[in-house]
Amino acid sequence: MRAFGFLSFGHYVNAQGSQTRSASDMLKQAVDIGVGADELGVNGAYFRVHHFARQQASAMPLLATIAAKTKHIEVGTGVIDMRYENPLYLAEEAAALDILADGRIALGISRGSPETVVRGYEAFGYTGSTDPRGADIARPKFDLFMRAIDGEPLAKGERSMSGGQLMPIEPRSSTLRDHIWWGSATRESAEWTGKQGLNLMSSTLLTEDAGMPFDELQAEQILRFREAYREAGHKGAPRVSVSRSIFPIVNTQDAAYFSNAGEKHDGVGMIDGFRSTFGRTYAAEPDKLIEELKKDRAIALADTLMLTIPNQLGPEYNLHILESFAKYVAPELGWKPNWEGPVTGDEIK
Repeated sequence: MRAFGFLSFGHYVNAQGSQTRSASDMLKQAVDIGVGADELGVNGAYFRVHHFARQQASAMPLLATIAAKTKHIEVGTGVIDMRYENPLYLAEEAAALDILADGRIALGISRGSPETVVRGYEAFGYTGSTDPRGADIARPKFDLFMRAIDGEPLAKGERSMSGGQLMPIEPRSSTLRDHIWWGSATRESAEWTGKQGLNLMSSTLLTEDAGMPFDELQAEQILRFREAYREAGHKGAPRVSVSRSIFPIVNTQDAAYFSNAGEKHDGVGMIDGFRSTFGRTYAAEPDKLIEELKKDRAIALADTLMLTIPNQLGPEYNLHILESFAKYVAPELGWKPNWEGPVTGDEIK
């Protein structure tokens, strides 16, 4: 691990105990956390995308706003649900964001997470799927998105204006492909990601159960990704991120919130029809956290660690969590603050 960022689900609900009661609260507080995190040296501000839910849904305006107000922090998603996207419009938006942010983006994209509605992407106008989960439309749409950002001519031009030549989308960014990540939940999809030459984003759960600890299963996922990347003949240093729920306990307020939140074991259960492995929650004093996290094989293999944050506790407390991790834990894991330069992956030889 060389870098860490925060991953926010962007929850908001008008209920007792929540400091994030409306969409306005959620979006404006997300900007505040992003700006504050940049000042702390945190390397990334990443946001989940969920539709038909009281959570963050349309990420591009939020990412552009944070990028405009910061100097160093990377902004991104974890992940955009491709089932809901127009590939060419997303390609235009992503290129514009990459340009405006001077390349400080990490766009995580995938089939998407389990939905709160039934086949919600059809309400957005994307029909034709025969898969109950919509995976059979997500991959082809992602392929078109990648062709678009690579500058492939896709539409026939008006003869009087372009001589009838096929035209690519505009704008385009020459660095955008390097900033695209695939959100992988299995070892098989990690291998596919490596073959495509993309960056790998892995979460706090994997939709498979191989009878081994979560960190070992995720470490195998990362190693398979890198081997597939190498075998496909790609050259470079692809990025790899993993997510964890980690809460340093440094004062009485932390203890009140999280003293009973730490777990000794991973979880196994059903999600989206798959028997899945869930990573444990870490909550302890910094010295104990350091000891436990140094044993995590996947964190050791990844260049970036994403901390899932309880955004409904408000910007002040969430920045306290990030500051505590930056001060007392991250340096012992190999962390370099954002002002030391952009994060790089491990070179594949």
